[in-house]
Amino acid sequence: MLLRRRKRSFDVVVGTLKLSLYIRNNHSLKEKRKVVKSIVARVRNKFNVSVAEVGSNDKWQMIELGISAVGNDRRFVNSSLDTILSFLESLYLGEIVDSSIEILNI
Repeated sequence: MLLRRRKRSFDVVVGTLKLSLYIRNNHSLKEKRKVVKSIVARVRNKFNVSVAEVGSNDKWQMIELGISAVGNDRRFVNSSLDTILSFLESLYLGEIVDSSIEILNI
């Protein structure tokens, strides 16, 4: 006897936000790490998303962050990432030089 499995139809939506920050009054990698740790902790605690420094590790005035959120509604994930970007702008820790959001349905 063969068992047939029903196909479930549900969407997994993965959103990513990549942004670059320029910190003017930063003079060492130690100061940069302090700022990065602060940003990562604040964003993780407030929004429950994944955050990591993804580039410019040796440049003490540039921070490149990758942020990802997972959900089942494309509009919700996009809205969450927009809110995070606005939150980071409101912190005034640095100038946001570049940002991009990508949403994937899996």
